[in-house]
Amino acid sequence: MSETKFRKKITFKLNGKEVTTSVDTRLTLLDLLRDTFRLTSPKRGCDETVCGACAVLVNNRAICSCTMLAVEVDGSEVITLEGLGSENNLDPLQEAFIKFDALQCGFCTSGQIISAKSLILNMKGEVSDEDIKEALSGNICRCGAYNNILQAVKYVIKKGGKEV
Repeated sequence: MSETKFRKKITFKLNGKEVTTSVDTRLTLLDLLRDTFRLTSPKRGCDETVCGACAVLVNNRAICSCTMLAVEVDGSEVITLEGLGSENNLDPLQEAFIKFDALQCGFCTSGQIISAKSLILNMKGEVSDEDIKEALSGNICRCGAYNNILQAVKYVIKKGGKEV
């Protein structure tokens, strides 16, 4: 069986830049991001969409990249933590996570921020603590920084998603 049978050319926007690449149709988005584009914020955790460490934004919705096939993002916009801000210009959520000490080991942090960003980008009207907890429920923090994470997200929402 020919390996070219399992390849497809895809084009999508990655962290604001259009990219085109040929991928094996069986390749996950997580593997494409980490191995081809060398983006390290999405982490391999459970490989079952349970832990949220691999979360990225696809068309402004948080998804687990460990089970999504790379070919599924053809024509989409994908944003990783690297695309939210830079070292000199952090996203308000990144600033709030620092301000509220909402991270310890850091393994879950990118997934937590991506899920919170999805909530902020898609919120309509008032957002309760329960709404925030629900939006972050797919992210596991082994260190137990949940209260600080909640406070950081609430702070950014209160500021309207703007500067911290």
